[in-house]
Amino acid sequence: MDRVSWADRTKPFWPIVVLALAWLAVYHDVLRRLVDDWRVDENYSHGFLLPFISGYAIWTRRAELPTLSVAPRFWLGAGLMGAAIVLLLLGVIGAELYVTRLSLLLSLVALTLYFRGAAWLRWLAFPLGLLLLALPIPNIIFNQLTFPLQLLASDYATRVIKLCGIPALREGNIIELAQMKLQVVEACSGIRSLVSLTALAVVYAYFVETRWWRRGVLVLAVIPIAILANAARVAGTGVLAHYRGVQVAEGFLHSFSGLLVFLVAVVLLLLLAQLLNLVERYWPARRQQTADEANAEVN
Repeated sequence: MDRVSWADRTKPFWPIVVLALAWLAVYHDVLRRLVDDWRVDENYSHGFLLPFISGYAIWTRRAELPTLSVAPRFWLGAGLMGAAIVLLLLGVIGAELYVTRLSLLLSLVALTLYFRGAAWLRWLAFPLGLLLLALPIPNIIFNQLTFPLQLLASDYATRVIKLCGIPALREGNIIELAQMKLQVVEACSGIRSLVSLTALAVVYAYFVETRWWRRGVLVLAVIPIAILANAARVAGTGVLAHYRGVQVAEGFLHSFSGLLVFLVAVVLLLLLAQLLNLVERYWPARRQQTADEANAEVN
């Protein structure tokens, strides 16, 4: 038997290693800044988990790899890689981090097409798409989202506080109570719950749900669930502040209420998933029963 040298065994892997090192050399600063944002921005701390979840999604479907056709799209892949490099340069020149991060994801799409083709890109659609949720959105868009959420939270919270028999007056995002003014700031807008809950809903829908309509309902339901849960948090803070004093609106209790409300939102999302399951089971049976009753009346 011929003996195969170590160099011959590792030869096919060297181009991959060189390409990976070249990609890291180009995007290392983008990755470093992205990780820094995950570390300091509590709205996107879940970003540390999403790459591992993407890797797990690939691992769970690894048995499908031999069935995927390999049909490299050289020109399309090269064109997208060129576009990714242009985006990277524009992002660096314009100091727009989001553009550089989109360039990073586009480069992964380009490499997949260049070396493996469209079938592999479709197979990697969810793992790559999930990484979009790990990218902090630009501040100009973030601010446009947070202020309407602040107004919604303060409006609904004021209504609940009044229902509890407590006098309250809302002016913008400020709720005036007898003992204090409760300001619904950006951190209390619910954007953090909305971003994290969206990522959680997408992951849950992919791994647990099998029907597309149920996946869509769960992801869309994140918006009202996050808004109502955060409004309940603000209202609860106002009620407690009225009866127990201003200190309950600050410090540990305020921070703990944020975590508690997020857990409540997660529970509501899971309950909705179970409700959809019951509807899917009951609805066809009910329709069949109605059809049978109609046929019996005709006969």
